[in-house]
Amino acid sequence: MTLKVMNIDPSLCFVANTWVPALSAQTLSLGNPSDGSTICEIARGNADDIACAVGAAEAALVGEWGQMPAFERGRILTRIGTEVLKNINELTTLESMDVGKPTKQARADVIALARYMEFYGGAADKIHGETIPFQDGYTVYTLREPHGVTGHIVPWNYPMQIIGRSVGAALAMGNACVLKPAEEACLTALAFAEICKQAGLPDGALNVVPGLGAEAGAALTAHPSVHHVSFTGSVGVGKMIQSSSAQNAVPVTLELGGKSPQLVFDDADLDAALPFLVNAGIQNAGQTCSASSRILVQRGVYDQVVARMATAYAKLRVGPASDDLELGPLISQRQKDIVQGFIDQGADLRCAATGQIMGNAPGTGAYIAPTLFADVPPDHMLAQQEIFGPVQVVIPFEDEDDAIAIANGTDFGLVASVWTANGARQMRLAKRLRAGQVFLNNYGAAGGVELPFGGVGLSGHGREKGFEALYGFSTLKTVAALHG
Repeated sequence: MTLKVMNIDPSLCFVANTWVPALSAQTLSLGNPSDGSTICEIARGNADDIACAVGAAEAALVGEWGQMPAFERGRILTRIGTEVLKNINELTTLESMDVGKPTKQARADVIALARYMEFYGGAADKIHGETIPFQDGYTVYTLREPHGVTGHIVPWNYPMQIIGRSVGAALAMGNACVLKPAEEACLTALAFAEICKQAGLPDGALNVVPGLGAEAGAALTAHPSVHHVSFTGSVGVGKMIQSSSAQNAVPVTLELGGKSPQLVFDDADLDAALPFLVNAGIQNAGQTCSASSRILVQRGVYDQVVARMATAYAKLRVGPASDDLELGPLISQRQKDIVQGFIDQGADLRCAATGQIMGNAPGTGAYIAPTLFADVPPDHMLAQQEIFGPVQVVIPFEDEDDAIAIANGTDFGLVASVWTANGARQMRLAKRLRAGQVFLNNYGAAGGVELPFGGVGLSGHGREKGFEALYGFSTLKTVAALHG
């Protein structure tokens, strides 16, 4: 099956604003998670294609893109955001089909991509240096400058959102980008490249090379002319990327996994908390780095929370992406097998509830019922390892100290939230929780493109989103002038 995406052929690479076949002439089949069918063929880029893309990015930096004032870069990014919204229906359809997202979730991702481009379009000319008081006879100041060529490896779970927060920030700072989208879901990355071209992004400022991680991705991180790498994905691959980039002494931003807790105290507003407790665990079928997979509940309301979550779980429906239910399929049969393996490891636990796979869901699709486990020991593998599927565990705790010990008792530290009416407790726990983001009486703050995002421990390092991402995609230069 062939598919035209916005009048371009998805079996091609995007280099210097031109659609070209992979130099090997090889392709990969792109699967539809909802029914297992083949959507189309995509390019199987390799090290040679990456080298061409990096060369195009280098040419952009000494050409029109590198000479462009920051405010002009901002205007282009803002236009890209406008064009994204103009194409919202097609991008929604592509993302929903490619990733298996329910339509409403895919549409929200398109809007988020546009918002990132708008935000970074407005921020492009607002990154300032500073003057530093020093010795008499000197004037000292700092400059923020782009790294140069930046490599971006984005996963399959949120292609548009992660492209927005990564590529958007890098372009705003004046870098030239080489993007390697996930081989499981890359249609919106290709469509985005065409949108950038139509919006006036100069040749070579953005280049897209689909392909396998072990081929195109590995070549990108190892290329000596790539000066910064941004990666979102698994811990194992993140470690390999950091090791590869270290050979060239290149900085890396890693946004890896999570085992994010929500802490529910006896005085919490349970009516307000319940939708967050459930939705933060099952959104995108649980395939979210910041998913709340652990629910920690104080003893006084523990049974009530478990019962209310179980009732909500029993109403969850799973079906094809086009049915626009609460959950779609997982990305692949392989991912389904991984998640089912975790569920099987919970055979000794109390299964409080499961959702329902609808009867019209094709047997060839990667469907799995959301599953809620209760009374889970904090050291159980389901409470320690990232599952990346719609599985949540509920764990009781006694007091603040107990809650913190359990919440901080994993190798991850991405997101956490606290549900309590006690303002002093909110402040205490926000400081004590080991996480890159802490939310008080909410979870996720509706995405928040302005809010710095990243983790500690095995959740990675560096920050994306907001102005912090711009600092990460720049290098600081100090200028000291001796003038007497």
